[in-house]
Amino acid sequence: MFHVSCFMTIDSQLITKIRATTGAGMLDVKKALEEAGGDAEKAVTILRQKGVIKAASKSSRQTTEGLVASYIHGEGRVGVLVEVNCETDFVARTEAFKELTRNIAMQVAAANPMYLRAEDMPETEIAREKELYRELLLKEGKPENMIEKIAESKLQKYFSEVCLLNQPFIKDDKKTVEQVVKEAIAVMGENIQVKRFCRFAL
Repeated sequence: MFHVSCFMTIDSQLITKIRATTGAGMLDVKKALEEAGGDAEKAVTILRQKGVIKAASKSSRQTTEGLVASYIHGEGRVGVLVEVNCETDFVARTEAFKELTRNIAMQVAAANPMYLRAEDMPETEIAREKELYRELLLKEGKPENMIEKIAESKLQKYFSEVCLLNQPFIKDDKKTVEQVVKEAIAVMGENIQVKRFCRFAL
C-alpha cells in the first residue's frame, strides 16, 4: 500500500502509478489522492465511486451518435448550440442523455467559456497568462522558489474560468463539467464526448 501524508505534496510517482493501473486522468488522480489524504487505495476507491475509472476504460471508444442541443436564455438575448456525442442512437434518445446535453448547453449560456478544454488553448495564450502571473508575483515580493508553484495554481484557476470542461458545474459547483460527463459515462455505460459548442449573445 502506498501512503503519503496529507500534509505533504502529492508524489508525482504515486500519481503515475495510479494512472497506470486505473487509466484515470492526472487531475482526477491528484484530486482523489488529496481527498484520500495521500492513501492510494482510498484514492482508487474514490475514483471508482465517481465513475472515473469506468469512464477512462471507455474513453477510446468511437462516438458517432449523439445530439445537438439548444438553449435560449434571457428572452432571446443568449442562445447556445452544443454537440454531445455517444456511441449508440439508443443512448442518444434516453432522457438522461437529453438532460445531460441540455445541462451542458445551460452551462455554456451561463458561464460563457471560450474553449472546450485547456488543451484547446493556444500555447501562446497559456505562456502569456503564466508570464503575467509571474510578473505580478515578483512585484508582490513572493519568494522565487514559490513563484512557479503559485503561477501554476493561478493558471489552473484560469482554466476553470475559460474552459468548459474545467468549469465548476452550475448545478453543483463541487464538480467540474468534466466530472459530470464522466459520471454520466459510468451510469449510461457508453463513451460520451462534448464535441463542440457555439454561444450567441446580443
